[in-house]
Amino acid sequence: MGKIMVLAEKPSVGRELARVLGCKQSREGYIEGSNYIVTWALGHLVTLADPEYYGDKYKKWNLETLPMLPAKLETVVIKETSRQYKVVKDLLRSPTVGELVIATDAGREGELVARWIIEKAGFKKPIKRLWISSQTDKAIKEGFRSLHPAREYENLYYSALCRAQADWLVGLNVTRALTCKFNAQLSAGRVQTPTLAMIVEREEEIRKFSAKEYYTVTATLPAFDIYWKDKKSMQGRTFDKTKAEDVVHKIEGGQMTVTEVRRELKRERAPLLYDLTELQRDANRRYGFSAKQTLGIMQQLYEKYKLLTYPRTDSRYLTADIVPTLTERLHSIDIGPYSVFVKAVLRQGVHASKHFVDNSKVSDHHAIIPTEQYVELSKLATDERRVYDLVVKRFLAVLSPDFEYEQVTMTAECSGEFFTAKGKIVIKKGWKAIYEGAVQEDINLEDEKEQLLPDVKKGQTYKVVRTKLCTGKTKPPARYNEATLLTAMEHPGKFIESNQLRSVMDASNGIGTPATRADIIEKLFSANYMERRGKEIVPLSKGIQLVALVPQDLRSPELTAKWEQKLTLISKGTLQQKVFTDEIRGYATRLVSGVIASDANYRHDNMTRTPCPQCGKFMLEINGKHGKMLVCSDRVCGYRQNLSFLSNARCPNCHKKLEILGDGDNKKYICHTCGFREKYEYYNKKLSETHGGASKAEVRQYLNSKSNEPPAMSAFAQAWANANGGEGSSNDGKKR
Repeated sequence: MGKIMVLAEKPSVGRELARVLGCKQSREGYIEGSNYIVTWALGHLVTLADPEYYGDKYKKWNLETLPMLPAKLETVVIKETSRQYKVVKDLLRSPTVGELVIATDAGREGELVARWIIEKAGFKKPIKRLWISSQTDKAIKEGFRSLHPAREYENLYYSALCRAQADWLVGLNVTRALTCKFNAQLSAGRVQTPTLAMIVEREEEIRKFSAKEYYTVTATLPAFDIYWKDKKSMQGRTFDKTKAEDVVHKIEGGQMTVTEVRRELKRERAPLLYDLTELQRDANRRYGFSAKQTLGIMQQLYEKYKLLTYPRTDSRYLTADIVPTLTERLHSIDIGPYSVFVKAVLRQGVHASKHFVDNSKVSDHHAIIPTEQYVELSKLATDERRVYDLVVKRFLAVLSPDFEYEQVTMTAECSGEFFTAKGKIVIKKGWKAIYEGAVQEDINLEDEKEQLLPDVKKGQTYKVVRTKLCTGKTKPPARYNEATLLTAMEHPGKFIESNQLRSVMDASNGIGTPATRADIIEKLFSANYMERRGKEIVPLSKGIQLVALVPQDLRSPELTAKWEQKLTLISKGTLQQKVFTDEIRGYATRLVSGVIASDANYRHDNMTRTPCPQCGKFMLEINGKHGKMLVCSDRVCGYRQNLSFLSNARCPNCHKKLEILGDGDNKKYICHTCGFREKYEYYNKKLSETHGGASKAEVRQYLNSKSNEPPAMSAFAQAWANANGGEGSSNDGKKR
């Protein structure tokens, strides 16, 4: 029969699977045992071919060759990882292999990673699928005992394939059209463009916003404060200053009579468990983590430590089959700050409420929860501990009793004016006890604040001790931060006017998927379409112009969400992939025609006054992959010149990576952090001497010898000086 080959997505996962399966003989690119051979991809080993693959006419970017619509989109082996692909291919074709187990990530993209490799290698033997949500030994063993036929996941593969083809057909065609039409490095995509459009639209709302002054009135009684409300509108603020002043004059020194007291017993359930997007939101709000940073930490906690379940999930619920494992999961976190809450849950018994257990609300993976793996908190880095803490506390919260309190609402009158006050009396802390001492995000949007109220009764009177007229100004809409942008991507329905289409949007996953949103946001930053200012996201000139240049319907979240919905239908087998791809081909054609017909213009905000040595046109300053460069503004000319790039050499003072600036004899190392600078050749020599055994005293002496030199010119200023023959530049040097 032969051995069973197991294909993982990454080496780290492959090694763990091999250990559990008893494979001990390490080879190049795989690990072998008596029954299993475990190998791995390095992410994608195979991808869709670039346009140039389909003919020489696509090697140059010209509007005349658009749209690019190959009859069949072919796959190619990725050059950088071709060595590992050959290892996998040779194993797949080996007569010693009798069947294959796909063990890539259990999701749409993981399925694509495996299937492209299998197809490219021409593998025809039996295939099964490992589908697990955690990387613990127990989960792996149970997963291999209950492998699924691979054919059950074929529709998931077709869905992933359609996603990749849609990105190719729309993204590459529109990107080439925009770049050629406007002679600028512009790109667009089915997810990134609507996301950028949201940010640009919000900035436009802020720019157009005109603040209005408003007024509120507070009356201080002997034991509490009470707040005025307009009898007609029931609003606590007025834009009429005279009206507010009249209220103050009428009630000063008067008697406030209680007209009604309402007491309501209320219960508040714990928030739902985390899916990836909600976890990214919370980590950004509390710790300032980017969406990509949170996902990276989650991958470590899932793969390396095996402490949390599969991160790339869009569900906040558990399935019924997980319920019997909850007690064991609780025991695994019965440690340190969590122990008292774990014991409380175990004492009362684990109750699987419909609040968080619902099979119908779980597609591929359930919510993120702890595994049965015992945790050693001391082994976690600070950021890992923070993310782990968020998940564990949310898990404990849903298993804990409700928060119970008495809501007291009272109304009163004084000189014909209406006032209200609210109070809250805690009866049972319940799940909120888990979060005591933590920074809460409960923001009261009303001017009326909750407070401790005395035992007030209807008909009681209180003397008005003091009145206060407060002035405020209406605020513009807040700029997006990563937390609120993720929310907008997940629930973009408010950007759609049609109620019917809005309901379609709400039923879908929104723009993108939990697994892709972090990368989309990072791409928008790296392309200089937007930037971070503190926690706020601000669109840059390039991004604002791009949104104006892109065809209108590509900016809409409505269309991209519909695509995601159709991909879901394909994964369920209710929509044929050809129907979807034919639609995308027609759409790409219309988009290209719209760009070509445009009469708009694009203005380069990163234009320098440095002439191109080949054609004489001014150069553009861009941030390349490895550093700053000057690129000719004429795309046809294509001349490039390095300004600076980041080296692997470390600053002797602050140990940050040094930037290499200039060419030839003017080449030097620069440190942006502390101002260190040194000639390239001289410092290289010093580095070789130091690595050869220089003492700490010699290094210290070298640093002291540099301390009396004048401060270094910044690398950026030096670059402009060199580029302009030593003269200052009129360019403001801002990144756009």
